[in-house]
Amino acid sequence: MFNLLITLYYLLIWVAPHPFYISLTDMVYNSEKGRIEIAQKIFWDDLEVALSRESNEKVNFLQPRDSRALNKLAETYLLTHNLLVINGAEIKLSYLGFELDDDAAWFYFEAEKIPLPKSVRIQNTILFDDFPTQQNIVNFYLNKSPKSIITSKSIPEGEITF
Repeated sequence: MFNLLITLYYLLIWVAPHPFYISLTDMVYNSEKGRIEIAQKIFWDDLEVALSRESNEKVNFLQPRDSRALNKLAETYLLTHNLLVINGAEIKLSYLGFELDDDAAWFYFEAEKIPLPKSVRIQNTILFDDFPTQQNIVNFYLNKSPKSIITSKSIPEGEITF
């Protein structure tokens, strides 16, 4: 039932005008490769605010002055604000890059040599410093069945057990 509510919430947020501050993260455990594959969808205009504050320079996703510098800035920020602990061990995420999709951007990560998850602790604090009402939906897929958490400034992390 919770997953159905998350899905409905997600649909309402992404088709409504943008007064909401929300992101979506899908984490998939690829059992064949022993890897976590992550796609994170964030409104790029909100992320521009956070990255501009972090860098003390105006950030523009649509017309970046230096796309490599923008990519590095996004990587540093996102890796700082995403923490993943599987079976009690902190996981090192590798940033792969991003692509723009209308009013949002998809950011991609992966982690290799991951054992079958029994417990997953997720901390996602993106945009909390800039938007106090920011919420981050995180779906973790194991065997095609998602379990979900929502993080907020008051509850920045959650744990999922299998």
